[in-house]
Amino acid sequence: APLPPPPIGLAVKENTAPPPPPAAPAADTMSAVAAAPSTTDFVALKENSIFLDYRDNVCAGAQLAVANKLCADLEVPTPQAGGNVTKGYVGDLDVGSLKPHTDTYFQGDMCPVNVHWHLGTEHYSYGQYDENGNGPHGTAERPEWANRDLAAAGEKVRGGFHCHHYDEKEEKFTKPYDWKYCTNMEVGETYEVHWPHSSVGDCGTVNQYQTPFYDGVFCNLSMEQFAAIAVDAQNIASNVGVHGQVFTVVNDEQYFYPDMMRGMIIDKQRNMGTDIHYYTGSTTGTSRSNEMCSQYAPITWQVDRQCHMISASSFDKLCQDMLLQRDDMKDDLYPHGSRELVMDSLVANNAADAESLAAAAAAAAAPAAEAA
Repeated sequence: APLPPPPIGLAVKENTAPPPPPAAPAADTMSAVAAAPSTTDFVALKENSIFLDYRDNVCAGAQLAVANKLCADLEVPTPQAGGNVTKGYVGDLDVGSLKPHTDTYFQGDMCPVNVHWHLGTEHYSYGQYDENGNGPHGTAERPEWANRDLAAAGEKVRGGFHCHHYDEKEEKFTKPYDWKYCTNMEVGETYEVHWPHSSVGDCGTVNQYQTPFYDGVFCNLSMEQFAAIAVDAQNIASNVGVHGQVFTVVNDEQYFYPDMMRGMIIDKQRNMGTDIHYYTGSTTGTSRSNEMCSQYAPITWQVDRQCHMISASSFDKLCQDMLLQRDDMKDDLYPHGSRELVMDSLVANNAADAESLAAAAAAAAAPAAEAA
């Protein structure tokens, strides 16, 4: 059998010279490069960028003014958020045939127009983020109407419920992080992140992300157009939605995720963004309560029932990304207060999840299968 060809670099016919010595290792050079941190301040470069001049922001001031109203004074109650998203929960407010958007938002031509977060959670998922969770300053208790009292004494902004991850004996929950871009953040705390989406945002452009988020939601919609489409509430629920996902912040780079701008983190291997509660509700925040309702409704909510750990650096990277948008998003670089848990009577009765949607699809297909 013929001999195999010699390895590349070894002697061949009429070339008896020894192979060349190996190149000197570049480890020292690479180490020097790795040891020299980047000193470019990208946020500072924004000031002189021709692409990021806030005066070119076509969405500025696009928010349509819709004032809060006493819930008792609403002729037709509007479904509110955030509510209970525990598996099996359904609200008591009859919303007729109104349905949440249960496909991905991009399938509905919606894009994220903002990202912001709340101290603790506004939603409630029993066993994941509830009154039995914990954090550096405890958690919210059960309100009186459901054996809970949501008074969060001593906090500058009203906090919500907490996850169950926090352990003061583990360093990753207590070691301070040197925040460069986010403000008023704390390792060990629970935050509920919201990504508002809209089909009339300035999707795919430099103006896509806006603060306040209402400017992004209504960017390409006039009050007259809004009034016309709002005649059918389903038009709103099918064109405006929010992703909601809950995190406990840790000082541990194993939990670093580099891109929290685009929406809910979906990772099936880690059960992230897979156990979703769909329903129609409203905008949230501490200006609303069980007495004062938001009239920005009905919008779709897609809320992850699970709580996840995320590194502090992930949030800080998010805040840096926010500062690099054309619009000035500095008013969303800190946690906002949390609305009190919405009463059952104000939560829509159209909750859905993957199991209920699959069951409904099977039931709809059954007559066709029998006919065949």
